[in-house]
This record gives sequence, structure tokens and C-alpha cells, in this order.
Amino acid sequence: MSALAPTLQAFFTDRLIRQRRASPHTITAYRNTLRMLIVFTAQRTGRPAHRLDVSDLDAPLIAAFLDHLEHDRANSVRTRNARLAAIHSLFRYAALRHPEHADVIQRVLAIPHKRFDRALVCFLTREEIEALLAAPNRDSRIGRRDHALLLVAVQTGLRVSELTGLTCADLRLGAGRHLFCRGKNRKQRCVPLTAQTVAVLKTWLAERHGEAHDVLFPTNRGGRLSRDTVQWLITKHVAAAAHRCPSLATKHITPHVLRHTCAMNLRQAGVDVSVIALWLGHEGIETTSIYLNADLRIKEQALARTAPPGTSTSRYRAPDTLLAFLDGL
Repeated sequence: MSALAPTLQAFFTDRLIRQRRASPHTITAYRNTLRMLIVFTAQRTGRPAHRLDVSDLDAPLIAAFLDHLEHDRANSVRTRNARLAAIHSLFRYAALRHPEHADVIQRVLAIPHKRFDRALVCFLTREEIEALLAAPNRDSRIGRRDHALLLVAVQTGLRVSELTGLTCADLRLGAGRHLFCRGKNRKQRCVPLTAQTVAVLKTWLAERHGEAHDVLFPTNRGGRLSRDTVQWLITKHVAAAAHRCPSLATKHITPHVLRHTCAMNLRQAGVDVSVIALWLGHEGIETTSIYLNADLRIKEQALARTAPPGTSTSRYRAPDTLLAFLDGL
């Protein structure tokens, strides 16, 4: 067996699980990336996976793998960069264990992340929110579950992993109504709930009949919803809601769009960016600042505050055609 196999095993068991106590989501993402890399390398070199060495994963091969992700697997630049981050993490660990491969490792670590365009965030308008929340058929149990899930997602801005990880015990529907969630990087936070959300959740809990440790929004078999399932049910209800609100058909709605929608609702209500960062569980306000650039109305309000005294700001309107004709004579 080559040096790569025990190094890869120790990277997961020693570095990620024991030292860093990485979350299951991180371990799964790293596992998927490195498995694809090993399969790609085995096909390129003609060697079985267990006989690959660190020197087989040199910089040209890693670059070819990244191109394979973008062109053959149609991965986005963001996904390509996330895969490269996992590879860099493995090679930083390998540098401590195999100094004899320092030249190969340093060349791989020197591969840069690719730059990409940052588009404006997508979010739902008030009319689109109402249409989406009205889409689930609340005559069925699954429809009532989906309605409660969508309402919580839009009102709280939870990440999809936080949403699917909620348990019945995470709800506090009495005085100081809120929900408790465990977020990214093991950060715990409380998110307040509106009266409308509390009423829906009380009805759902009465029907749910779950123990304290049971997931709040289960599958038909009582298990935890997957990311793909949440995306599927959102896509289904968006398609139904598009008949009532056609603008939904022009948007690609994901669970993260519902998170953006919550943030934009708070920002348009005048909530400070630092408070929104705490609400969403961001590390700092740099991430939250994207919402300042997303809504034109915020910029128009800023322009109105800086206008000279005695002037008013408004959108440009074309002159009357008849007056324009006379002025042009």
C-alpha cells in the first residue's frame, strides 16, 4: 500500500474528526471531493486507487481534475473552488507527514482559486411570498407540513441544514416565542417568531405528535428531510404558485433564496445590517452587506437624503411628445 491511502485515512479520522471536530456536512463534502479525485487519478494513471501515491496527485493532474469538474461535470466556479479548498486541506495535512513530497505538495497548494462574478442576490417580493405560502394543499398532512416549513424558512431565514435539523424541543411558543437552532461552525442562536408563525406551528405540533428529540418536519417515514427533498418540494410549490404569480416562473428559487428573502424583508423594514447578521448567524457584517446592494429602493432613499435643499428626486420621465415637437421647432 502506498503512502496516500494511510494519509487520506488519517486526514479524515485524525484531522477532521478528532482535531477539528468537523460537522457531518463538511466530512461528506470533503469525502465526495476526494473520492472523485481518486477515481479521476486512477483512470488517468491506470493504477488501482489503493496503489496511488502522493506524487501521482501532482499539480498538472489537479489542474486537469478542476477542468474536468467545470467542463465535463458542468460545476460552477463556486463549486470548483470548494473542491479545491478540500484538496488544499488534504495537502496541508500531507505536508506535515510527507516532507519528501514537499515539492509536489507546494505546487498543488499554489493552485489559485478562480475568480467569479458576484451577481445580485435573488429574493421574493411580498406578492411572491404570499403566492408560495398559499401553494401547498393544506387539506393533506404533507401540505400542512410543507406550508409550516416554508413559512418558517421565509420568516426566520434559517439555512436548509438548520431547517431540516429542527426538533420539536427547539420551539419556544410561550412567552418570548422563538426557536433555537444550531448553525454553521457550531454557533447556537435564537430566532424570534411572529404571531402568524406561532399559530401555524402550534397547529402543526398538535398534529405532529412528536417527542422532544423528533425532527420538526419529518418525512413520511418520520426521518429527517434531505436537502434534495427540500429543494424538490420548493420547486413543486413554486410551479403551482406561478399560476397565481407569474413572476415566480422567471426566478430560480432555492432554499437559500428564502433565506435571502428573510434578510431583505428585515432590511426593507429598516433593521440595521449588524442585527441582520446576528439574525442570520453570519460571522461578520461583510457577508450581510450584499443585501444593501440588492434593492434599488434603498439606494433611492439614500439619494433622497443627499439631495440639495429645495430639490426633489424622481425617476426620469420622457417629455410629452407634442411639447417636445413644439420645443424642437
